[in-house]
This record gives sequence, C-alpha cells and structure tokens, in this order.
Amino acid sequence: MKLNYRPEIDGLRAIAVGAVILYHAQISILGYSFAGGFIGVDIFFVISGYLITSIILKELITTGSFSFKNFYQRRVRRILPALLFVMLASLPFAWMFFLTSSFVDFSKSILYSLGFSSNFYFHYSGQEYGAYSGLLKPFLHTWSLSVEEQFYILFPLVFIVIFRYFRKYLIHTLILGFIISLGLADWGSRNYTSVTFYFPHTRMWELLAGSILAYFEISLGHRSEQKTLNLILPSLGLILIGYSILSLNDGMFHPSFYTLPSVIGVCLIIWFSNKDELITRLLSTKLFVGIGLISYSLYLWHYPVFAFSRVTKFAEYDIFKKLLLGVIILILSIISYYFIERPARNINNKFRVIISLIIISLVILITFNSNIILKEGFKNRLPRILQKDLTERPWELLKNSEGKPCHGNYDGCKFNISSKNKVHLIGDSHMAAIMFDLKDKVVKKDYQFTTSTVCNFFPGFNLINVKTKRVDSQCNNNYFIKLKETLSNETNSIIIIGGRFPAHLSNYLFDNQEGGVEGKEGKEMVEKFVSIGKYETISSSFKNEVLELSKNNKIILIYPIPEVGWHVANKIWIDRKNKFSRDFDLQYVTTSYEVYQNRTKTSFELLDSIKNENIYRVYPHSLFCNTVLKDRCVTHDDKNLFYFDDNHPSLKGSEMINNLIIKKINEIKNVDTAN
Repeated sequence: MKLNYRPEIDGLRAIAVGAVILYHAQISILGYSFAGGFIGVDIFFVISGYLITSIILKELITTGSFSFKNFYQRRVRRILPALLFVMLASLPFAWMFFLTSSFVDFSKSILYSLGFSSNFYFHYSGQEYGAYSGLLKPFLHTWSLSVEEQFYILFPLVFIVIFRYFRKYLIHTLILGFIISLGLADWGSRNYTSVTFYFPHTRMWELLAGSILAYFEISLGHRSEQKTLNLILPSLGLILIGYSILSLNDGMFHPSFYTLPSVIGVCLIIWFSNKDELITRLLSTKLFVGIGLISYSLYLWHYPVFAFSRVTKFAEYDIFKKLLLGVIILILSIISYYFIERPARNINNKFRVIISLIIISLVILITFNSNIILKEGFKNRLPRILQKDLTERPWELLKNSEGKPCHGNYDGCKFNISSKNKVHLIGDSHMAAIMFDLKDKVVKKDYQFTTSTVCNFFPGFNLINVKTKRVDSQCNNNYFIKLKETLSNETNSIIIIGGRFPAHLSNYLFDNQEGGVEGKEGKEMVEKFVSIGKYETISSSFKNEVLELSKNNKIILIYPIPEVGWHVANKIWIDRKNKFSRDFDLQYVTTSYEVYQNRTKTSFELLDSIKNENIYRVYPHSLFCNTVLKDRCVTHDDKNLFYFDDNHPSLKGSEMINNLIIKKINEIKNVDTAN
C-alpha cells in the first residue's frame, strides 16, 4: 500500500544518519563532540515503526486483507541489495588488513547479519557498543538492521492477529507494549547493559512509538489539526533531538528514560509537522531530503570505511584525512543508491531477476565466509611470525578438568593436587596470560599448581563499573574474603602475585606517546576499585595483605609487564609495504623505555616498599627493555612475537617470563633445603 510522500521524514533520516556518522567519526565541530549521536539509530526506529504500521494498517482497512508476499518483497528490495553490495565490497579489504582472529570475527558477523541476528552475535561475543574494539569491526552497525528485520518478521503477524480478533484492543495493546518495553529498557540498562542495548524487547518501545502515531493518524483520518500546536511543537521536537545528540554520552544508561526526549522529539515532528511551519520547510529542503534519500547507503557504508581506516591508522589524528573519508563515504553512498538501491526498488524491474542476483550474492558471501571460519582466517596468507599465538587468547588456554577456562573462574583451578608443595598464582589477565605455560613448568617440578586469576589482589575493595555503578559479579570483596580464607590456611607455600598495577593505580589506559593508544586517547578505566571501608587506597590494601601472607609463605611479586599500546601483530601486518604480499622485511616494533618507567613509577614504589625475607621479585621488563635496542622495549624478534596484543604476553612471551619465575622458585627451594 503506497503512502503519501512526506519529505520531512527524509529530513529526519538525514539528521539521524548525520548524528550517527559524526558519533562514529569521533570528531568535534565548534567544540561539540556529538557524544549522543548514537541516538540517530533510535530516530530510525521510530520512523520505521511509523511507516511499517501505516503500510499494514492502511492495507487492512482499505482492502480487508494483507499481502505478506508483497510486504516482504518490498522489504527484500529495500534492505538486501545494498547490504550485500557493501559486504561484497568489504571482503578484499578484510583479506588485506585483518589477522586471523579479526578475519574470522568479520566473517561471523557477516553470516549472522545475513541471518538477521547480528545483534545476538555481538551480545554473546561480548562486544560493548561504543568501546574502541567495536570501532574496528566493520559490520557492528548491522545490529540495528537485525533488530528492525526481527520487527518486520514478527510485528505484522502479531498485529494482524490482534486487528482481526481483538481490534477494539489494538491501540491498548500497542500502548501497553510501549510501556512494558520502555520499563524493561530503563531497568535493564542498569542491570543487563548488553542485553538491553542489543535485544529487540528493549528496543520495541521506540518502534511502537511510531506505530501508535500511525494508528491514530489512520483511525482519525488526519494528524494534528491544531494550528498553534502545529507551529510550535515541531520546533520543540527538533530541540529535544538536538539536545539528546549533544548532551547524551556513552556513560549514560541507554536505551532508557534518557532516550525518551529524542523519541518524543521525533514523534512531535511526525505528528505536528505542517507545510506552513518552519521546521517542516527546513527538513523538506533539497539538502535534507537528498541526504535522507541516501541515508540507508550512508549508514551501510560509513562503519566499514571508518573501521578499515582505524585498523590501518589511515586518518588517526588527521582531520583532513577524516574529511576525505567523509567524501569517500558520500561518493560510495551515492553510487550504491543510484545503481543498487533505486533499481532494486523499482517495481518495473522484475522481482525474480532481483532475487536471482540476491541469491548469487548470498551464495558467494556464505561460501567465502564459511571457508574463512573453517580455515581459521586463511592464516597461511600471513608471514610465519604472525601465524603463531593468534587463534586463541593465551589467558583462555588453561582449562580445568571440566573444560572451563581457569581465568575468571571464581573457584580457581588446581593441578597435581597430590603434591604437598604448593604454588599459587594470583592476579588478573596479565597473570592468566602466563599460567598455561607456567602450569606445565610447575607441575614438572612436582608442585601443586593453583590459579586465582579473577582480578588484582586488592582485598577490601569492589570493582565498580563507572557507567552502571554495578559491582563486578566476580571481582569484589566477597571473592577476596574467600581467597583469603583459602590462603590463610597455607604455610610454606609459594604465592605468585602480579597484575596490571599501572592501569589500576592511575585509573587510565595506556598511551605509548608514539601513536599506540589503548582504546580512546586518554580514556579512563571503565571499571575502578572502590573501597568498602577497611583500606583507603588499593596500595595500602595490597601492601598490608601481601605482608600478612608473607608471614607463613614465600611471595613472588611480578613487576609490571611492559604495556605496548600497539596491537603488535596488527602493526607488523599493516605497516608492510606490499599489502598483497606476505614477503616483507620485518621491522622491530618498539616502545620507549622512558615511557615505561614513567608509567610504572608508582607501581615500582609500591612493590619495592613491601619488604621482608620472604619476599622475592621478578622483573619482566628485563627481558624486553634495554636489550636489543637501547632505551627501547622490543615486542618481538625475527621469529616470535612476545606480545599477543597491546598488553598481554604471547605464549612465547609467557615462556620467557616463566623462566624467570622458575628461577625464583628454584632459589626458594634451595633456601628451604639449606635451612
């Protein structure tokens, strides 16, 4: 059923896609950072709910029936051709620039998107939207398309059943669904952040907001006829949208009541817009309408272009290159609109031709991406040094007898339990990264090996998410109480303690000051340790608790493992001169030893202050810094990577660190034997 064209809705689409692109571009204009630009997706949801409900309801009322065939053919014409085109165009760049794990993740995201379920994939793969890692995933933005597609599949079925059998309750059902979904969104954003962001049940209220407008418009036969309100409220709507884009940020709960002003703003414009009113005339100008018409292509293209540019560091810190990316996105969008979108949506072009091309594209994408997954990202295309230690995270390799990873395991893991001589490993993922190799070395020396690698050892503290204020379900004082109960019964054991002290003591992620920045530049830690009262600082907690343990046990303190900033393997791969060849001269990727010293000064002071005869020390930086190159920390040699990513040691790096630890264990054993 054809609807009357409303140019101001294309104007709204222009605002939505513009906000999203500025948000993902991470640029500021006249001091405004557009930190709430993600709200553009919510604008799209309201518009989609309004238009789809209008189509369904008008057809039901005017014809007394509804053609699912025609409805889904229109959706296929609208959504798939452009999406498939962007996916096909992205494959060569993924081949050139992605390492194995990133390439596999890229392919999985495409396959899930083709199955209208990428929102579930990104949730279950632990991808936080807005996190820097998400900016490197070319098809993360398809989560919103999946939500809409799920709506398109389920909503017509439910709507028609209610219309036919419970018609007098139709609007009540829409309003009730809106209220329940909004309530779940506000509650869930504080308790189940990822599920609330990605899943459709907490996005449905935005789509239903548009549905409610469509119902009233069609049932009344008109929109608002209040001239005064028609002149005033669209301006208020635009103000609410603008306020949300400029004032919201990643630290706020979303979707939630914070999202409501922007949704209300869209509804005000849709309902009260009038051809004689200023905002309607503004949104109906050629510029806004033109951008609105290509908004779907703009949305599809912008994220892959930005993702590949970030992987290659193409436009980092260069505003002119970022503007060039904007021009590229615009050109690609115009091309795909005129040569893909419009022909596919033209009813004069037979559907069987379009569906044939879609099927061919699907076969190519499914076949190629399935092979990428099955062949572990075609790792043979990489030089040998980059084929090692890249398929699995080192901290996930050690597992208990039930096959569960030891890292993050609240109860820990135990190996060689028959031995009376015990070695405990305590710390965060930095310690978890070395435990796979360390377990073998320790067990070979006939020690019992126990792991407690949930988080840094700061009893009396809870790890709190700065955004949600939630206490971490594992890293909290209850965990520390349980761990201390276990350790308090130990005597003459060896307890190895380490972790990422520089990050937690400063509450900042790492910047190597040479372009290697972890996450967003200068970004604070998302999670921080907060005292529950016993200790004022994590430093005092760590020092006093370690000294207490050292009364009856030997303690090995692991000093900070050098952070890198670069993802070492990515940097080696991207910096090669010939993007199509595996053959290139391997250059050292290094970081400044001076930066390491400044970053770890407080950590060294803390660890150095813990003194008694039972304290032993291991210095990982002695392996990597001031060795091959003076005043530099080296990340690899000609054959092996020492680092898995920008912070954690690889299996080779772990082996090197563990050799130092074993020397200390032998030293302790010799001292005990002598006594």
